[in-house]
Amino acid sequence: MKKEALGMDKRVVIVTGAGQGIGAAIARAYGANGDVVIVTDIDEMKAKDVASFISNEGGEAYPILCDVRKEEHIMETVKQVEKEYAKIDVLINNAGLSKFTSPFELTVDQWDDIQQTNVRSVFLFSREVAKVMKKQKKGSIINLASTRAVMSEPNSEAYAASKGAVVSLTHALAASFQEYGIQVNAISPGWIHTGSQNELRPIDHEQHFSKRVGNPDDIAQACLFLSAESNSFINGENITIDGGMTRKMIYEH
Repeated sequence: MKKEALGMDKRVVIVTGAGQGIGAAIARAYGANGDVVIVTDIDEMKAKDVASFISNEGGEAYPILCDVRKEEHIMETVKQVEKEYAKIDVLINNAGLSKFTSPFELTVDQWDDIQQTNVRSVFLFSREVAKVMKKQKKGSIINLASTRAVMSEPNSEAYAASKGAVVSLTHALAASFQEYGIQVNAISPGWIHTGSQNELRPIDHEQHFSKRVGNPDDIAQACLFLSAESNSFINGENITIDGGMTRKMIYEH
């Protein structure tokens, strides 16, 4: 990373779990927006691939290996970015783990792994980045929650609990960071398909009010919206992006 390459108008954006899926789309969107993107992932090669894509498209991105379950990785990542750029403008806490296991079989280790990945990492990354944003008197933190925070499928206890915690953590952090000009919001995606469109059936699309399944760019555009300085009045909010599915009344006929 080169500090001298950073223009005064460029924001520095950290995206966790950015090696694939929604995280990769978010990283690419910020790269196309002209921001400097720090692409973090537990898979270093995937992080490098995403960073290379952004760079090849004319953007500026740098990969960092980061296992969000490890406090030392998070602290070192933030320390490294601050050292290189002296600021952090946006943090996207996207990294997450989804494993559905029967509550009769779910082990403590499995439960802890999901909570550490999905919840503790959000707190730790937010805490460390806020220390930098506090000096700037501004910044935007966006946490990826899920519609599973308010609606459930069988065997989703650990995941649902983690995403419910992310929503609560979001407004708690917004309250704590308010005096430093740091806004904290969450996005709760519904069905976001990260594979080929050929894998989807007509009924998959039709059951949504929007008549289509979501894609990673839907979430990426929402991140850009929430982190725009002109939208600083949106704070402590959780925005559901699910094509209307959580508002759909369903009866068996």
